[in-house]
Amino acid sequence: MRHFNWIISFLIVFIFSVGVTQAKQLPSDDLNLNVCIGKIKKKNLLVTKGYFNWGGSIIKGEDNRYHLFYSRWPNNFYGWLVESEVAHAVSDSPSGPWVYQETVLNGRGKGYWDAVTVHNPKIKYFEGKYYLYYISTNAPNVDYNMKMLRATNGKSTSTCALRNTLRVNQRTGVAVATSLSEPWVRQDKPLIEPSGPISTLTVNPAISRGADGKYYLIVKGDKPNDKNFVRNQAIAVSESPAGPFVMQKNPVIDNQDTEDMSLWYDVKRSLFYGIFHAHTYLGLVVSDNGLDWQKSKYEVVLKKDDIKSHGAPDIPRRMERPFVYVEGSTPKTLLTSVFVGDRSYIVTIPLRYNEE
Repeated sequence: MRHFNWIISFLIVFIFSVGVTQAKQLPSDDLNLNVCIGKIKKKNLLVTKGYFNWGGSIIKGEDNRYHLFYSRWPNNFYGWLVESEVAHAVSDSPSGPWVYQETVLNGRGKGYWDAVTVHNPKIKYFEGKYYLYYISTNAPNVDYNMKMLRATNGKSTSTCALRNTLRVNQRTGVAVATSLSEPWVRQDKPLIEPSGPISTLTVNPAISRGADGKYYLIVKGDKPNDKNFVRNQAIAVSESPAGPFVMQKNPVIDNQDTEDMSLWYDVKRSLFYGIFHAHTYLGLVVSDNGLDWQKSKYEVVLKKDDIKSHGAPDIPRRMERPFVYVEGSTPKTLLTSVFVGDRSYIVTIPLRYNEE
């Protein structure tokens, strides 16, 4: 009996030790974005009359100006699934003010995988080309029109068959250009299908190139066999920014309902960082290899109820779509999208440091 008890005690200590090792803080993980959040001013808000604005990402162009690619759509907040477009705005500062330039992508129409809506873009520059990642959907074998699509806005996927068809056919794709002023060339197929730690759909892409030269793509899907409608974050890897991507078996986040990851590789710290929203706050996860992830030491970046204290006009109903613009090795701007009353807009928050 004593021998048996000793074995049990040893196993308990061993298991606990393994758990601690897996969650051990990474030595260079000292990024605390919460203390860097600057004052939000009117020029930091991208508000457009007649449109809901959502989900922006920033890149610095060859003209040394800052280019914001974002979603916008008219009529109804829940219309993002049926008539969103990707728009392009510019500024002399990564925190605005922003001036709309053009719409660069729309749904291509029946017969394409990205027939209906174009949403949640991420702009990247890899190997001499610009890559505009986005999500879209279609309704195969359905003879639909815009009136029918709009009629689904605000309806539950459990009671509206067309809305459910649109949801489950959502995928991630990419358009490529050699210049921000040239036309975008789209692929004929989505980048990746649901598998492994996610099911149903692959949406809301986040991508970065690691120190090993490989490309790490995070996409969201449903958690397999979960009845509580939990969304998982999964990671896929490719030798090329245009794929093909191989889904990895381990999820990035699967123990809480999260969405809208954005990803970057911090060359100074030799770490990947991912920022996400968990409904009530924006949070940070970290990895030293792009495959195994854990909560960052300073996980909470911004609580939804705190954004007004930083200068935003209101406490929003929803605060989502975080993105961190990094210049060199320094995070310069925190983006988020908010839904307030009957409008939604993008907030480009300057990040300040002690030396500034």
